Amino acid sequence: MLRTLTILGITFFAPLSASAQFVPSEDSLEGLYSGKAYSPFAERSFPSQVFWGDTHLHTGLSMDAGLFGNTTGLDTAYRFARGEQVMAASGQPVKLARPLDWLVLTEHSDGMGMITDLAKGAPNILASEQGARWAAGIAEGGEASAAAALDLITTFSQGNMDPKLIADYSPGSPIYKSVWEDIVEAAETYNDPGDFTAFIGYEWTSLVAGNNLHRNVVFRDGASRALMVEPMVTQGPMGSVDPMDLYRWLENYEEKTGGNVFALAHNGNLSNGIMFPTETRFTGDAVDEEYVMARAKWEPLYEITQIKGDGETHPVLSPDDPFADYETWDAGNLDISEAKTADMLKREYAREALKQGFALQSEFGVNPYKFGFSGATDSHTSLSTADSDNYFGKATNAEPSLTRMEHPFTETENGEFPGWSLVASGYTGVWAEENTRKSIWDAMVRREVYATTGPRMMVRFFGGWEFADSDGQSRTPAFVGYEKGVPMGGDLRAAPDGADAPNFMVYALRDPIGANLDRIQIVKGWMDADGTLQEKVYDVAWSDDRTPEADGTVPSVGNTVNEDTANYTNTIGSAELGAIWTDPDFDPSQNAFYYARVIEIPTPRWVLYDKLRLGAEIPEDAVTVGQERAYTSAIWYTPED
Repeated sequence: MLRTLTILGITFFAPLSASAQFVPSEDSLEGLYSGKAYSPFAERSFPSQVFWGDTHLHTGLSMDAGLFGNTTGLDTAYRFARGEQVMAASGQPVKLARPLDWLVLTEHSDGMGMITDLAKGAPNILASEQGARWAAGIAEGGEASAAAALDLITTFSQGNMDPKLIADYSPGSPIYKSVWEDIVEAAETYNDPGDFTAFIGYEWTSLVAGNNLHRNVVFRDGASRALMVEPMVTQGPMGSVDPMDLYRWLENYEEKTGGNVFALAHNGNLSNGIMFPTETRFTGDAVDEEYVMARAKWEPLYEITQIKGDGETHPVLSPDDPFADYETWDAGNLDISEAKTADMLKREYAREALKQGFALQSEFGVNPYKFGFSGATDSHTSLSTADSDNYFGKATNAEPSLTRMEHPFTETENGEFPGWSLVASGYTGVWAEENTRKSIWDAMVRREVYATTGPRMMVRFFGGWEFADSDGQSRTPAFVGYEKGVPMGGDLRAAPDGADAPNFMVYALRDPIGANLDRIQIVKGWMDADGTLQEKVYDVAWSDDRTPEADGTVPSVGNTVNEDTANYTNTIGSAELGAIWTDPDFDPSQNAFYYARVIEIPTPRWVLYDKLRLGAEIPEDAVTVGQERAYTSAIWYTPED
């Protein structure tokens, strides 16, 4: 059963034990059923299922995957995602606890086919000084292979690849065409509408002097359209590192094929301030109407969490948010060729970008950063593993081993990303009608999705003006959520007469095989009349009868983690939490967004499982415990003209 409490103006509901059953009043039970037929599942048109997947995974076909020892390919990735046991490239058996529902394989579009030819010493490879050197290192193995891999990646990231070598593995070449056909054919083979969705996709890997501007491209279409084109690349002569050129490629694809496609960016935290420009783009061109309109059109999602750090916010940007410093990677750009400075941060993180979108909207009439949140692994092992107790690393050389956490991901004179700091993250939950390309892709475009750092918690988030306390009593909150409001990713409807402030219904159910929930928060961002950008985090539902402080914040839930056994107990927290919350600080003249953040109780990070299972030694500065979380896409309020 559920109880309701009103504290500091917040009405929330939470589970009660059987010994303290809540008996609702007759008034609170009025109007709870809003179905169209006696059967609540008949005549229902809204999305009723959440489908779990990964928008970002590489196999050994990607250069930087094969270079670090990944010898597995497309079949391994799909079979693993569908729940089969496979053999990792490191020789270890591996299987997911639960299958995924869908997957986007996103091989790097640059250099498709090169790693295969490097490994076998193809004639055109040996004809290039660079290629011959790298092939020799790979053939020698060990440190020589690792050195060759790092040299190749650095050469690529700095734009110094042999033009002839690049041409052999670029669109228009027979080798490139053959690899793209293999990728598309594999997606068609494993796509099984209703059971498992395999999207066609790729990664456009723009690096500007080591500053990350990567985008994943996701097709709604099948082979008949996808094979009418070859992917966009970054290397010359036909490639470009400018997102504006990628947007033109997307436009041309839709015009040429009649199909549909979108792009999503990731790891702004490694862009050194160029992922979310506010005045000037990295090209030196001003942020203008053409740019904001193109970005708004082609990028409905942003990858907020993955292996290379969490991208929601940073403690410098959100000093009043005690949960802001989560899996933070802020030493520098992708290859740490340039150290991070504080002034870069506001153009790197999702929450700040959502706020900056209001400023750009006031100038150009369009908000380029009105995106939803997705989560992904960006694993280069062919294995989509986002669970801390089943984590197979970023690359094959970081699959489970006695020493993997000791080896830095990147280390230069400017800083370090330690091996232990890699993150077992994340997945995307999609609210869709059915498990098909069409249904899931459409849900992503309308932003009815949420990101998690790995746990598969179920989260609903609706915004409206007329949610009543009794709406929180329903075991089927979606009925009233869609009837009275809009779901995550939507825009609030016009306020009805007499409405003073929007209110929100949020509900979260823990991962059935995971940790209990600590709290639900609603994060609000807005722009004042003078153009000042603001944010505030509200605790709206919490477990364990904790009493909020005077400022409304809720104390820590505690910690049950036993670091010696890599275990925790669900003796704290709640299996489910929910709230009906009204914004107490609403100003109808101000643009605002709201998204929900669901926080679990503390659980072990993957480093503790390495210690338990392998006897690995954990570095003294390593973080061993964390609070995993979910981020819903936002709901936006726009003042009426």
